[in-house]
Amino acid sequence: MRVEFIKMHGLGNDFVVLDSRAQALPTMTRAIARALADRHTGIGCDQLILLAPSDNADFAMRIFNHDGGEVEACGNATRAVGLLAGGEASIETTAGILLTRKNGTGISVDMGVPRLEWDDIPLGYPMDTLSMPVGWENLERPAAVNVGNPHVIFFVEDSDAVLLEELGPIIEHDPLFPERVNVNVATVENRQTIRLRVWERGVGLTRACGTGACATAVAAMRRGLVEREVTVHLPGGALRISWGDDQRITMTGPATESFRGSFVWEDFA
Repeated sequence: MRVEFIKMHGLGNDFVVLDSRAQALPTMTRAIARALADRHTGIGCDQLILLAPSDNADFAMRIFNHDGGEVEACGNATRAVGLLAGGEASIETTAGILLTRKNGTGISVDMGVPRLEWDDIPLGYPMDTLSMPVGWENLERPAAVNVGNPHVIFFVEDSDAVLLEELGPIIEHDPLFPERVNVNVATVENRQTIRLRVWERGVGLTRACGTGACATAVAAMRRGLVEREVTVHLPGGALRISWGDDQRITMTGPATESFRGSFVWEDFA
């Protein structure tokens, strides 16, 4: 069968979007998601996004990383599908229902309340998630935040100088993180600005990570390093993150449709 797709990105973090509401699709598997995401023999993307009907929201969204593994949340993808929905949408994910709205030239997403307890990250054993007594080479005493998926955040003098392509996979797969983890290295430039690079579990180095920006901002705010609204600069561009008095995180940034096309499902099954 021939299947329609939409290629989108948020700050270079790119997605292939399939809509099972418009066209009934066979069951998505890890192998098919991985094949479609392959940049050499597939369409190519960081994440494959599958939209489906929902009884609890406007529609449901499933997220498959580049390696085919399904994950709970993706902030940039949420903005992208919010754009497809016209800006205003409620989107059911395994991390909860996320709300999007138009905000100037971008899309804002209510990312919900961050989870900060060690067993909500989750970690392998109890510890302080604001300053964890652990380290990997020169990366030490990170914070941990779950914003629908698990993140560990290291604050460093120069995030660009960290060999994240080497340390990222080591930390991602450390037994301390039973569900693996996204690895963030951040430099606080002033009380309104953070510079960030992310090693995303199941993806690798990415040009942008919306949940990583949210987790990093929350960690910096908890440590008193920044104000409650900051701009997070990633390699692909900037996101605006605010953490309200109601403890809910709002992320604002651009989303872009790149092109549309189709493929034959059986070629990847």
